Amino acid sequence: MHLRCAQGWLELGDHLEANEELERISFPFRIHPDVLLLRYEVHAKAKKWDIAVEIARTLVEVAPYEVAGWINQAFALRRMSSGGPKAAWNALLPAAVKFPTNPIIAYHLACYSCQMNRLKEANAWLIMAGMLGDTNEFKLMALTEPDLEPLWLAIANL
Repeated sequence: MHLRCAQGWLELGDHLEANEELERISFPFRIHPDVLLLRYEVHAKAKKWDIAVEIARTLVEVAPYEVAGWINQAFALRRMSSGGPKAAWNALLPAAVKFPTNPIIAYHLACYSCQMNRLKEANAWLIMAGMLGDTNEFKLMALTEPDLEPLWLAIANL
């Protein structure tokens, strides 16, 4: 019940109330993957990246089969104070091996590679994302993604 209430608060845009509901969940259930995913979302909305990355790391540990944990961990690492694109890339690369058909992982690896000025590698990951998913969808996403700005001209000409 508390998880559903927290989801509702988050959908309404109130991450503080969502967090209050999550705090009402009894301890043994706080490491359930659904609870961890929502707790991550709450802290990401609040831009508390240091906490968000710890939650995502816990999710990767308790549910390594959950793709969102890997993606969220990298996303938070990219934004946290002591993180950056290299930390995010290093955290997400093992997920590309574990989930070789996931286009979102390839897309994020393209973003992180681009931010490290590894443009050929970024382009290769972006092409991979398009091959694994909907090419036009990823092209449109890439053309509005600030992390991929150095590739916008090349992407537009694809």
